[in-house]
Amino acid sequence: MAILFGGKVKILTITQAQITERLRQSYHADTLPSTDGYVGRPAEQTVNPLKCAAVLIPLTFYADEWHLLFTRRADTLNDHSGQVAFPGGHCDAEDETLEETALREADEEIGLKAKDIQILGRINEVRTVTNYRITPVVGVFPWAYAFFVSTIEVARVFTMPLNWLADPKNYWQFQHPKATHPTIAYQPYDGELLWGATARITVNFLKTVLKA
Repeated sequence: MAILFGGKVKILTITQAQITERLRQSYHADTLPSTDGYVGRPAEQTVNPLKCAAVLIPLTFYADEWHLLFTRRADTLNDHSGQVAFPGGHCDAEDETLEETALREADEEIGLKAKDIQILGRINEVRTVTNYRITPVVGVFPWAYAFFVSTIEVARVFTMPLNWLADPKNYWQFQHPKATHPTIAYQPYDGELLWGATARITVNFLKTVLKA
């Protein structure tokens, strides 16, 4: 399938091996082991108030194309209620790596088990206007999957095709007064609105794996 991405025609025949290699080539860690034993926690975490978080970018292949899995947060949550998000959350003291944070949160939120996920790599961090430093971890899981959703946190689990997400006609940018980068928002897909930090992480992932 031919699509437009960044003004160029792309054919989404990318393989899992190619995705892994492009993640490896593009990731630039600026982290060091910290004195509290959290391997991979940003070194600057000890000298500024940025809060550590990690999300899982769940990638799966079905119907002859790649899809990303998202959640819609429950309306009853205090923070970011009703918003589309990747599974993820705060780094806990017992998490030895950012991968462990992402996998733990995916299990807690939607019952996606670590044993069923193959980690492919990371993309570079995103800093949010709410003072989080988020590390996105990319993992592949098999489709179809029996999710066990924590309804306290998650209202819905759904996927979007990479073909659709990569088409620039489906999203736009605007300047948030508190943001240093333009805010990205997608057109509605299956009744869901993808925007903000999750949309930026999505576009960063696409730029990484679909680069020439």
